[in-house]
Amino acid sequence: MTDASRATAPSVPPAPVDIDRVLGRATRRLLGDLVLRLVLIAALIAVPTMLTRTGTWDSPALSLFPVAAVFLALFTLYRFGFNVRLGKLRAVLRNYPLEFRPRVARKEVDTWTKYGTSFTLKISGGSQGPAPWVRAVNVIGRRRWPKEAENGAWVAGDLAFGGVLVVPGTEEALFLEIAKRDKATRAREEAGPERRARAEQAGLVRKRS
Repeated sequence: MTDASRATAPSVPPAPVDIDRVLGRATRRLLGDLVLRLVLIAALIAVPTMLTRTGTWDSPALSLFPVAAVFLALFTLYRFGFNVRLGKLRAVLRNYPLEFRPRVARKEVDTWTKYGTSFTLKISGGSQGPAPWVRAVNVIGRRRWPKEAENGAWVAGDLAFGGVLVVPGTEEALFLEIAKRDKATRAREEAGPERRARAEQAGLVRKRS
């Protein structure tokens, strides 16, 4: 296998996931990341201040700590714009059922994006016909590839418009969309009004005015 890694699919699907638990875990993970960043920002400000006041260490290098704190704070503000993406996750899971897909193949080339690392996958074994290559990005922006997904994953949505992949066990959630823009456009054009209306309700496409 030259362009993708594939694990042997289990013969029996894992136990269904609870969408409220998926949403709760994503929220807690996001808040955990926020708390960690706030602690680091506080430390970058407090430590050089304490060292200077006590005379333990007086060096121009200490002025770099507050600068780093400012940059980290700005990055944190940018990073936590992802809270709105939790709303999109909720909308997709409320409007589409989760279907287990036993085969998940991943290309070995990942792309670094401002939303998180973009993984290129082919998710097979569902009821929607031939599977296109799709891009997958962690809902809360984490960049680690969840290897547990290689044994199969739960998918909700309509891949013509997008969807969500939920990893059994860890219940990490990733947004999905067709990797090639021209194929995505063609798939959406071929979708009927009912599918489009459902995708609009799930927040996968903008509602027409």
